[in-house]
Amino acid sequence: MTTGLSPEGTTAAIAALGTLIRGHRIRIGLTQRELADLSTISVRAIRDLEKGKAQRPRTDTIRLIADGLRLGPRARTALEEAVRRGHRGPAAGRTAERAAPPAPLHPLIERQAEAAVLTDELRSGTERLVTLVGLSGVGKTRLALETAARLHDAGLPVLWHTAPGAVADCLPDADDTVAALTADCADYLRGDGSADDLPPSPAAALGDRGALLVLDGVDPAELVFPRLARLQREIPGLRLLLTAAEPWNVPGERLFLVSPLDAPDPAAGVRPEAPAVRLFLGRLRRVRPDLVPGERDLADIAWVCHRLDGHPLALAAAASWLTVCDLRTLRGIVDSDPAALLDPLADGRSGPSLQDRVARTLAALPAGHRQLLAGLCAAGADEFVLEDVLRLTGGPLPHCGRVIRDLLISGVVRPSTDGGRSAFRVLCVVRAALPAAAPAAVAAPSAAA
Repeated sequence: MTTGLSPEGTTAAIAALGTLIRGHRIRIGLTQRELADLSTISVRAIRDLEKGKAQRPRTDTIRLIADGLRLGPRARTALEEAVRRGHRGPAAGRTAERAAPPAPLHPLIERQAEAAVLTDELRSGTERLVTLVGLSGVGKTRLALETAARLHDAGLPVLWHTAPGAVADCLPDADDTVAALTADCADYLRGDGSADDLPPSPAAALGDRGALLVLDGVDPAELVFPRLARLQREIPGLRLLLTAAEPWNVPGERLFLVSPLDAPDPAAGVRPEAPAVRLFLGRLRRVRPDLVPGERDLADIAWVCHRLDGHPLALAAAASWLTVCDLRTLRGIVDSDPAALLDPLADGRSGPSLQDRVARTLAALPAGHRQLLAGLCAAGADEFVLEDVLRLTGGPLPHCGRVIRDLLISGVVRPSTDGGRSAFRVLCVVRAALPAAAPAAVAAPSAAA
């Protein structure tokens, strides 16, 4: 006597799950995108579930969808039972082959194009080492989570490791076997133990199958490149995705710059669908569910988003202040002293403040780069172009080009498309933190420079 479902029974159970999800979503008038925003699950994952393509949905995924649908106990139990019926097939049992990424804490805003590119490159094996770089709080971890979830949906095991001291912006999957396997890989790449001591567990568990190893918040200076080369030889299908403050700068590395969200200048018209505005509105609903933004409110929100350069963590921090002030007051503070709003109204136990993180990034830059940033800020213009860097530094064109690239990679400047030309903006959070980063090194150049 067997207790598992046949393949046909498993398919039917998953199809029933999809029908339930779609029925609840339509009943309360949500689109797939709106449900994705509420549940923090990707639109693609919801679409696959509703079509019955996701053969083994995770328990966390179903719980988040049930939360997004605001299901009562009976409807939630029906969803969970449909999942259990689908999991009783021969593939039941958690192994490294189906190791899953953690569940995100926040919805994905925009980034679909970036996630699609990363997913395609890592799934096809075109790239085997990708490093996501950008300023702290810009959304590197959230993009890595989305990419990992898509690859997991495509059948690739995902081993996720959050580096010690990094802010864990997700809900880890409590599986001791997978956690031990991931720790072995991370420790090996960090150089722990003998140089010739390759841990047997990764190769034994994964063999020549494909797998994604994510090291979130890692310091590339702690990683040993020859060990990665050996690990990839032992596990030919292994891909490595890093989120870091700076590149590893090793052969074969694919550098992927994560910029802030698009926040167009509202002077050209308010765009409520702009990614930064959508993020702010989502945070607004959390702190002020009673507030329904009118036309004037949306104009204030669009200006705050533009002034804070669409930086996700800065926007979340600013939105948290709406518990003690209104939108018009918030806009006035952002205009006069944005530094006061760059940390959320919290108890401070969520890790270093945004200002502290930005200050550390600035302190790690060469003194000449900081002097250039100070000169650009002193000039008073919202944007700068290559010619401004040539004028302020007096350096040759190749040097100036490399300096701008360095600033982009560190995340302290972002490309600007408002004027339809190749221009850049020094982020507001950087302008706020710059005077405290290294006072002696940031004296503004003279007007004649």
